[in-house]
Amino acid sequence: MNKNLCPLCESKSDLFYQKGKIFHLCRNCKGIFLHSDYFIKPESEKLRYELHQNDVNDLGYQEFVSPITNSVLSDFTKENTGLDFGAGTGPVISMLLEQNGYDIKQYDPFFFDLPELLKKQYDYIVCCEVAEHFHKPKKEFELLSNLLNKDGKLYIMTEIFDTSINFEKWYYKNDPTHVFLYQNTTFEYIKENYNFKDLKIKNRLVVLEK
Repeated sequence: MNKNLCPLCESKSDLFYQKGKIFHLCRNCKGIFLHSDYFIKPESEKLRYELHQNDVNDLGYQEFVSPITNSVLSDFTKENTGLDFGAGTGPVISMLLEQNGYDIKQYDPFFFDLPELLKKQYDYIVCCEVAEHFHKPKKEFELLSNLLNKDGKLYIMTEIFDTSINFEKWYYKNDPTHVFLYQNTTFEYIKENYNFKDLKIKNRLVVLEK
C-alpha cells in the first residue's frame, strides 16, 4: 500500500510536518498520520506502554478517566456487557466499573491477548488513550463497529487536534507510539462510514453510537 495514503480512509494526503519525523494530513478525513517508516518495533512499543504510570488506585488517574466511567454509569446498567479495548497495564476503567457491579472484559494485544473476546458483541466499548496508537485505523474501526450491539456506544478518549494548536510544540505528537491523530472532521468521517448513527464530542471524550 502507498505509504502516503491515509490508513483510515485510503485517500491521498499531503505532507503536514517534517522535523525529525514525517506526518501527513489526509485530504479527505483530515486525519494526521505518522509515516510508517517511523513506526517503532512491537517490542519497543510494549516497553513504552509498560513505562506508563497506570496505577489503578491512583486517584488522579481515576479522575482522568472519569469522563468515560461517568458516561457508562449514566448510559448503561449492570445488565449490559462491556469491553475495555486496549486496556493496557492498568485497566482502571474496568476496575471502577466492576466496583459498581458492571460486567466488562479486558482486551489488549500486548497485555490481555484474548482473541475470543473479539468474537462476541457488547453494549458498550471503552477505548481510553488507545485510538492514537492504531497502525491500521480502518481495520480497527471496522472491528469496533462490528463488536457493538445495536444502540451500543463506543467511548473514546484521545487528544483532538485543531488549527488553534501549534503542531510543532504539541506534546501529543511526540510520543513515538502515537501514529494516528484525529480532528473533529475525522470522527465525522468515522461516524458516516463505519455504521454509526450518532456522534458527540466533548473535550477529549468522543462517543459514537451504533
